[in-house]
Amino acid sequence: MRLSIALATHNEEENLKRCLDSVKRIASEIVIVDGDSSDKTVEIAKSFGAKIIVRENPIMFHINKQKAIDESTGDWILQLDADEFVSAELADEIKKLINMSEEEIDEYQKETPSLLKKHHEILEKRDGSIGKENEHYAAFFVPRANYFLGRFLKFGGVYPDGVIRLFKKGKAYLPCKDVHEQYVVEGRVGWLRNDLMHWDSPTFRKYLWRNNRYTSFMATQHKKQNLSKGIPTALSYLFVKPVYWFLLTFIRHKGFKDSWQGFIFSFFSSLRFPISYVKYLLS
Repeated sequence: MRLSIALATHNEEENLKRCLDSVKRIASEIVIVDGDSSDKTVEIAKSFGAKIIVRENPIMFHINKQKAIDESTGDWILQLDADEFVSAELADEIKKLINMSEEEIDEYQKETPSLLKKHHEILEKRDGSIGKENEHYAAFFVPRANYFLGRFLKFGGVYPDGVIRLFKKGKAYLPCKDVHEQYVVEGRVGWLRNDLMHWDSPTFRKYLWRNNRYTSFMATQHKKQNLSKGIPTALSYLFVKPVYWFLLTFIRHKGFKDSWQGFIFSFFSSLRFPISYVKYLLS
């Protein structure tokens, strides 16, 4: 089976080589849609023989992700972000799985760890039913380990951070409506067991940059939804939501076990509610 690697990039010269190095031994092709980068991203992509499409860099970055998926020609597609990389164990698992029969995949899925099954239930409670249970396997979640200020976080509700990344050509797509949207899958959804490594925020400066971009996008979503500017909504976004989120992640989900990085993550991630709301009010 042929495997396509699909990425959307924008100024990712610091990350892209690590990402592509991790998949070059299992990739049949690499397809990159670049959002008009001004650094060496395209040059690095060319060194790996990637098919490159350069276009604008929309704030809804899923648009370029979907474009890369559409341009891929493999039987299977592995969609990655440039700051992610595939562990050797995950690469071996992917190579093995895409060559399994339906019956072999079904047996393999019966041994999915309970932590991943529980996480799947949480995702479906949040997003609704994912995929179609009575059809053939078409897509797979991957557990993702997020690197934050020198540590891969394992608590605070951060892990396993399941994301759909591997799917059959033509069987999954992104609606491109919301940053948190789930893939729409035409078929059954399973799980891989080995971690996808996410070089999320190696420095606090990088984290603040990502957080600023994310809160700006949240503000545009508030505007599209015509979110109320009244006192009840203001109190919710400025006080209730951030306090609830901090207590949920740091106490209930044991973020304190990730040391000071767990505290920083819980505290600053809770601030996305008031920051995005203030940006919305000022827009």
